[in-house]
Amino acid sequence: MIKEAKHLVESGAIGEVRKIIVEYPQGWLIDLVEATGQKQADWRTDPARCGAAGAIGDIGTHAENLVEYITGLEIEALCADLTIFVEGRKLDDDGNILIHYKNGARGVLHCSQICNGEENDLNIRIYGSKAGLVWKQMEPNTLIVKSRDGGARMVRTAVGALSAAAQAHTRQPAGHPEGYVETFANIYRNFAFALRARWEGKAQDPMFDFPGIKEGIKGMAFIANVVRSATDNQNKWTTFEL
Repeated sequence: MIKEAKHLVESGAIGEVRKIIVEYPQGWLIDLVEATGQKQADWRTDPARCGAAGAIGDIGTHAENLVEYITGLEIEALCADLTIFVEGRKLDDDGNILIHYKNGARGVLHCSQICNGEENDLNIRIYGSKAGLVWKQMEPNTLIVKSRDGGARMVRTAVGALSAAAQAHTRQPAGHPEGYVETFANIYRNFAFALRARWEGKAQDPMFDFPGIKEGIKGMAFIANVVRSATDNQNKWTTFEL
């Protein structure tokens, strides 16, 4: 469904992107679990091992990458607010960011690991001049397309006429849940396709894409810019720098 959302944006089906809201709430760090010997929490909240950011580096980067992958939009400037809610924690466990994109669109990115009861509720809403898109990771087979005049319709994995990219990355028959595991299978397969193309001296098919060093660098730049904005009390709006 992410491939289908990307296709709908690139084809102009939703018009010019104007507004983006992306969220990634979790609730597993509502207490100081890193002090109990929980290994995942221990290293993820330790600045000596994971760097300058907590929640924003751990899950905020996923939210930011999701936006850029679907829309192709790049950040021009941002204004970040990072908070440590749990006493004794060394890195942020909650982040709220206002974003200006280079095409003039506006965005809100929220990530948190202290949202009590939440699991991994990564979700995104994209609003264009013609229509809007809604997708939730916890219901990965469904993409909602909505508009003022056309109401809302559900686009489902393996049902109906989907884009070639969506079809090429669908692994299960209709009605069979897919998502996290199948995502990695697609990434590994697409990487193998790229290797084969290189060996055979052919061009890589852009439909079978996968994240590379560029996405990694942008993720690190996102963290650095957010931390810079959050710690600068004089200039909250930060021009995005790679």
